Amino acid sequence: MKVKMRHVGKYAAALLVAFSVLAPMGWLFLMSVSAASDLTRVPLEWLPRQWDFTRYGKLLSLEPGQPGVLFLHALGNSLLVATGATIICLLLAIPAAFSFSRYRGRDGWLFASLAIYMVPPVAFVLPLYFLLQQFDLLNTRPGLIIVYCSLILPFLTWMLKNQFDTLPQDIEQAARLDGLRVWQVLLRITLPLAKPVLGAAALFGWLLAWDEFFYALLFTSNIAAQTLPVTIAGFTAGRATDDGLIAAVGILASVPPLFIAIWLQKTLVSGLASGGSKG
Repeated sequence: MKVKMRHVGKYAAALLVAFSVLAPMGWLFLMSVSAASDLTRVPLEWLPRQWDFTRYGKLLSLEPGQPGVLFLHALGNSLLVATGATIICLLLAIPAAFSFSRYRGRDGWLFASLAIYMVPPVAFVLPLYFLLQQFDLLNTRPGLIIVYCSLILPFLTWMLKNQFDTLPQDIEQAARLDGLRVWQVLLRITLPLAKPVLGAAALFGWLLAWDEFFYALLFTSNIAAQTLPVTIAGFTAGRATDDGLIAAVGILASVPPLFIAIWLQKTLVSGLASGGSKG
């Protein structure tokens, strides 16, 4: 009886979590396909009387005057900046994490980078602004990529370092005795064993860049480099008076992270289990 109650409790908790996550997205979708009259009707009805998908067509259209011009351009900026920053950070975090894990006495540098990571972002606004201005990188996608690397790199290094600590070093030592260099051991032995956490680290780093709003708002001034969070804020600030259109923007903005999470589902689960804690 106790075992059955325990299983019931687990399933109830899982359903509660699923409902808390899916219910807002479901309501957002219903808003996006509801007519303006349905959204303002009192009392509010849960299901729209007339399903309207034209807002999605407007957002996916590049016709002049359509909101899709802003949305699709910002979507492309977000994809490019988030993917570029994640790839660069992975290329830098992997050797850095391997060095911190295999060569003792360097943890102070890792803790220092994590301490800087915990400083409120507003403290770095002026230094970053002057640096970007000096190199003519304000309102550019490369400038945002550099800024996002400073946010993502400490996190990915810490996450990968914890995973490298759990891997057996006997195989690496045997490979060194066979004549492999350090970088060959990293590429041929360590990285294949750490493949699960690489997917999880890539996903979390990509999401950090995808959702970032503060620096994108300050360091961009027009659609040439503005990312999706800034553009969505522009829609909600008065560029669009249709609440259903804003809801449709939110639904479409959630599609890329959803597909990436599904693609990396197996590595995400195993990576969270092995890379989230040490030992």
